[in-house]
Amino acid sequence: MGGFFGVASKQDCVFDLFFGIDYHSHLGTRRGGMTVYGENGFNRAIHNIENAPFRTKFDKDMQEMKGCLGIGCISDYEPQPLLVRSHHGTYALTTVSKINNIEELSEKLFENGHSHFLEMSGGDINATEMIAALINQKENLIDGIRYALESVEGSVSLLLMNQAGIYAARDVHGRTPVVVGKKEDAYCVSFENFAYKNLGYSDYKELGPGEIVVITEQNCITLVSPGSDMKICTFLWVYYGYPSSSYEGMNVENMRYACGRRMAQRDNVRPDIVAGVPDSGTAHAVGYANESGVPFSRPFIKYTPTWPRSFMPTMQSQRNLIAKMKLLALDDLIRGKSLLLIDDSIVRGTQLRETTELLYQSGAKEVHIRPACPPLLYSCKYLNFSRSTSEMDLITRRVIGRLENGQVTEEILKEYANPESERYEQMVEEIRKELNFTSLRFNRIDDMLDAVGIDKCKLCTYCWNGKE
Repeated sequence: MGGFFGVASKQDCVFDLFFGIDYHSHLGTRRGGMTVYGENGFNRAIHNIENAPFRTKFDKDMQEMKGCLGIGCISDYEPQPLLVRSHHGTYALTTVSKINNIEELSEKLFENGHSHFLEMSGGDINATEMIAALINQKENLIDGIRYALESVEGSVSLLLMNQAGIYAARDVHGRTPVVVGKKEDAYCVSFENFAYKNLGYSDYKELGPGEIVVITEQNCITLVSPGSDMKICTFLWVYYGYPSSSYEGMNVENMRYACGRRMAQRDNVRPDIVAGVPDSGTAHAVGYANESGVPFSRPFIKYTPTWPRSFMPTMQSQRNLIAKMKLLALDDLIRGKSLLLIDDSIVRGTQLRETTELLYQSGAKEVHIRPACPPLLYSCKYLNFSRSTSEMDLITRRVIGRLENGQVTEEILKEYANPESERYEQMVEEIRKELNFTSLRFNRIDDMLDAVGIDKCKLCTYCWNGKE
């Protein structure tokens, strides 16, 4: 998906910028970038981080860069930040975005006189370049940023830096977070609010949907007031968010404990131990174990010194292999035992099936699987959570296709999203058999939303029930 970080300071900002970006490494796997503005103008560096973490690729740049303004990012897709020269002057731009109508927007821009877009590998348009082109359609930056936010079908949050400061804008539906931190003589802006805590910043404000602010070393000024239509992604708490992250006042780790508790309250299985698939399943499992009284254990350990998620390979077949190699089974904790295993979700099912096979090979008597969220029925059209190009990559849709002989309608999908329906039970049983689990029970959507603890109408649930 990706994340960003920016700093405006009276002193040199590069140290804070470097570590603030690095704290977003869990959000992206492909590119890292940082741009600073100082006495000599803009200085930018972009590196491939597929095979090495951010810190090792940017250590030399950190020593050479100087400036009081800086922005940077971790990205799963396009290289950024971009340096743009237009009638607005020169600025640097980074985004967290998914643009579903990018072809339509490009055609409209061509009709209005835009000359070209640079193609990335694969022929795609750089999404951040598209946002810059939209911004440049208006006479001033604020109107341009507003126009870009409103033109995109999908989502976009951004940081734009020029000599005046850093402009930050949150997606019009608040699908991704943008937060501002403050310390003496400096402000920062971040996707993750924990990224600035160890750098001496304290929470200043969280931007609302569609809000646009500008930060300098002296202040943070709201330029466009926030709207009221919030649809933040629930999956941030379930999986993507780091345990120390908080969104809309709710901490990720606390949400996962609450999620596990609710799962335990509905379950009737009494295993010997409860475990989580590391790392995102662990907190859910702790909550389940505390509520159920079944001992929590770690029957396998994730080996991360050389394979952290921040530089997983981009090819799915390689990702599956590495995911399997990273888990080291502890046979003494597995042999002869009934295990209840909690993962954040089931997407394709490939990795969880292989994890289950690893447990059986290590002598497990039973393996009960409890995903911490409901069955994923739709590919997300708002955030770049997955490289999947088809909803048929989802194990749920493959199973439903078989059960319905390929005749799948929206009405039928609504039934499969309902945990009280026969179709839902049939789908779950087919997934259980295909993946060779002893039992399978998904978390319910109402329990998951209760665990988040904020107004349910502010949470996006599209990937589970198709509701926008």
